[in-house]
Amino acid sequence: MSPHDLVRSPRFVRWGIALDRLPAGAWIALQALALLPAWAWMARRLADGADDPLGLLALAALATLAGLHRKALRASPALGWLAAATALTLAATLLRGALPPLLASLLAVLALATALLAFLPRQVAATPVLLLAVLALPLLSSLQFYAGYPLRVLTATASQGLLAPFFTVWREGSALLVDGRLVIVDAPCSGVQMAWLGYFTAGATALWAGLADRTVLARLPCVGLTVLAGNVLRNTLLVAAEGAGRPLPAWGHEALGLVVLGAVCAAVAWQVQRPLAQPLSPGVRHAHAA
Repeated sequence: MSPHDLVRSPRFVRWGIALDRLPAGAWIALQALALLPAWAWMARRLADGADDPLGLLALAALATLAGLHRKALRASPALGWLAAATALTLAATLLRGALPPLLASLLAVLALATALLAFLPRQVAATPVLLLAVLALPLLSSLQFYAGYPLRVLTATASQGLLAPFFTVWREGSALLVDGRLVIVDAPCSGVQMAWLGYFTAGATALWAGLADRTVLARLPCVGLTVLAGNVLRNTLLVAAEGAGRPLPAWGHEALGLVVLGAVCAAVAWQVQRPLAQPLSPGVRHAHAA
């Protein structure tokens, strides 16, 4: 049978119609199956304790999003997102041995996120979906390795300025000498985990509030500033207690950290979903001027 006859055969036509009628969930599942090597590497990294399992929370949020919209998934996917998903899947597959595993997995999670966006309703913003996909990666240990020390130095510098009116403070790297007492800003005080939770809160809140991409992108910079301010506040209070000769017990460290973390996440959620300021109409402006 020639290729032309095969294409015109009733069996081929029926097969094509059946393939076209596959539900959106089946297409997304097939996309995930094609990226199985990336999921296997991520599972191994979590299983060996090399990274914190916070990425599972982001995966759960994406799964919840898909479940909430399961009845509204598009029968005809958005071709732009579908093309992006195909290109990213090919890149993740072909470059798996050439790229570091974390970068190859980044391509994989973005491929799955764009495949999901191809079927989600148009009103669902893409930015928080892509943000949650990136947060699903086991990347906290890598962030701690590459960005932890600079963040600790930045935090120590800010704390030095806040403590200077009350103590004699010297800084060397990420260590502070407060009234003769040496206090080291260690890895847990870098704020990497707080940053992860802050951006997770931003992504989840944006999806819950149904915000547009432009609004989400405009408010993301505030998330980083809020996280930095919260981490500096937490570190300053802990160092102040050490400098005063009244260090907090271990449970006090944990309690203070949880309180500040809760305040930071609450502030992020408020900033992301706060109502936009409505411009005054010309008549109202003239009335105020009068």
